[in-house]
This record gives sequence, C-alpha cells and structure tokens, in this order.
Amino acid sequence: MTRQRSSRPNTRSSTHSGTRSTASRGAPTKQPGKLRIIGGDFRRRQLPVLDRPGLRPTPDRVRETLFNWLGQQLYGQRVLDLFAGTGALGIEALSRGAAHVDFIERDSSVAAYITQNLATLGATRGHVTTRDAEAFLNQSSQPFDLVFLDPPFKQGLAANCCSTLESRGWLTQDAMIYLETERALTPVIPANWQLHRETQAGESTARLYLRQTP
Repeated sequence: MTRQRSSRPNTRSSTHSGTRSTASRGAPTKQPGKLRIIGGDFRRRQLPVLDRPGLRPTPDRVRETLFNWLGQQLYGQRVLDLFAGTGALGIEALSRGAAHVDFIERDSSVAAYITQNLATLGATRGHVTTRDAEAFLNQSSQPFDLVFLDPPFKQGLAANCCSTLESRGWLTQDAMIYLETERALTPVIPANWQLHRETQAGESTARLYLRQTP
C-alpha cells in the first residue's frame, strides 16, 4: 500500500519536540520524503510524505507490478485502502481510473497529509476517514470491488481483517484483495479467496487474491 505502520506497516511522525530547531544548532534539516505516482492521470507527480517512524510507502517496483496485474480492471471500481498510510495505493488507483477510493488511516496527522495530497491533485473521488481499520470494518458495510490491505507487520492483524472483510459484506461478488505482509508470514485467508498473483520485495510479500462466490 503508501502506509502507516503505526496503524499499518504501508506507507508512516515523529514530530520534532522542543522549541529549538535542529537548524539552530547547526544540524542539517531533514527533507520530507516524496511519493511518486507511477501511472495514469497523475503520472510523475510527486507528493510529500510525512516523516513518521514506520511510515513506508509500498515500493515503486511492487506498486508497478500490482497495477500491471490489475490492468484495465480499475476503471469505475470502488476501492478501499485500509491502513492507508501515505495513501500510495489508493492515490495510484484514482490516477488510473477508479471511481472512488476510501482511505482509512487512524493517525490524524498522516490522514491530514493524504487529504492535503488529494487536494493538491484535484482528486475529488477520494475520501479520507481517520479511524482504526479494525473498528472501521466492524461497522455496517457497502461492498467494494478492490481492497488494499497492508497492515503493520508482526501485529497479527492480517487474518482478522481478511476474515472481517469476507464475513461482514465488504466485498462484491468478484472482488479483488491485495494483501501485503511480512515475508515470513503465511496469511490465513477465507477459503473462497483464490491466489492470483504473488511477488516478493525486501522483507515483504505481496499477494493479489480473487474472491469466488462462497
């Protein structure tokens, strides 16, 4: 997913404490990170990323692979970006023709950055909700065609989120689910999710599942 590893591992602040800046003491000022959009209407646009421990956008190579997998299937789709973090995956989906993207991010500072970046792009089809992802999934649902699921690593969140997505009606009949986990984890998924594609990068494994009618 870009996500917050304080609420998810993809793309996430340690704000500077105290009243004196590092610059005043002669230390270099750390420049904000950048998120590069790979394809679609916003291609090559670069957006600021909040300096937050654990905030890690899904790497460019993995994003490019994922959106090659999805191809033209994004057009007109309703997308849910859980543990949104930098919002990299959801913004890329909007750039490539998704009808609407809901970004769920529990860190209010990180969520504000997503909102700001959407405004910078003029991307009116995105909506940001500041809320814990698991709490969000336990409310009433409206089905999505595609879900990006990139929870914080080593917190045991993936299996529960996958189960809740399936059991509470968050998925359309033939929905696609992108799941990014730590490389060592073999995720527990609903029986009717079929693995469609898989790739590895660094410490993570990215998988795309196709939902079959139970």
